[in-house]
Amino acid sequence: MRLLVTGGAGFIGKNFIRLVHELRPAWRVTNLDALTYAASLCGLPDDSERYRFVRGDIRDPKAAAWAMEEQSAVVHFAAESHVDRSILSSGEFVSTNVLGTQVLLDTARRLGVPTFIQVSTDEVYGSLGVADPPFREDTPLAPRSPYAATKAAADLLVRSYHETHDMDVRITRCSNNYGPYQFPEKLLPLSIVNALHGRRIPIYGDGRQRRDWIHVKDHCRAILTVLENGQPGEVYNIGAEQETENLAAVRAVLRETGASEDLIRFVSDRPGHDRRYAMDASKIRKELDWEPRYRFDEGLAQTVAWYQANESWWRPLLGEDYQAYYQTQYGAR
Repeated sequence: MRLLVTGGAGFIGKNFIRLVHELRPAWRVTNLDALTYAASLCGLPDDSERYRFVRGDIRDPKAAAWAMEEQSAVVHFAAESHVDRSILSSGEFVSTNVLGTQVLLDTARRLGVPTFIQVSTDEVYGSLGVADPPFREDTPLAPRSPYAATKAAADLLVRSYHETHDMDVRITRCSNNYGPYQFPEKLLPLSIVNALHGRRIPIYGDGRQRRDWIHVKDHCRAILTVLENGQPGEVYNIGAEQETENLAAVRAVLRETGASEDLIRFVSDRPGHDRRYAMDASKIRKELDWEPRYRFDEGLAQTVAWYQANESWWRPLLGEDYQAYYQTQYGAR
């Protein structure tokens, strides 16, 4: 297997490359990444025989073609992914998530790459009420943020290449991830980093939003399973079926770090904030024999310990751009 991973210097892509490097020693991986603000090469393999890095933008046809030459499959992670940033400015999200996916699809089709995996999100389905059943693969798409809308558009574009060009495409949609190497702008790593340094932890609204948290390693194993055993044209929901309110998740972080709940600061809710996500992952469980391995309490404890032990990884990421964004979003601390 010769595998192109896009966005492999980001959170989930990096964990996926590390998993493949560990479990599939005969595979060769190319990582195409533009190294935007949330990306880092730290933690990626140092093995020129099995791994190579190509710095390039997925919107650039030349870079895409060079990285994709003679590949057996594409696993497409690369995306602008932070909802808050998409609310502030959506242009980069449309350009990267939609047009970038189109460039990759056209390149894969032209070069005859056999399989294309689109890594998507549960946010394309919109928001659930308290009593609503979990999202299924046939749940209508109803995105409520610019980020989610661009991922839904990309998913539909990917699906169209299967219907129109008979490409072997497969779409995965996953719930909220947590784990090592996550950039500290998302809720859990932001809470961990702030708790470790006694900074206030912002929580939108009343903090009662519910999310199905899944450890990134479980997600990556699911993607690998879809790559090896999934069917062309199919969508696979991935979730741990462990719903937790945001406020409860932050309190769990505070317990793990020994920090006080006095650090919690409730801030004005963001526009269009989805109230609840829940995933029905029965399809991938039954058809592909995948199961999550991490309980949320166990995985969170390991994640907190990782951030405590790896300050040298995340601290350089918190530069002036990050601080300016943080202050704009949540106010001065």
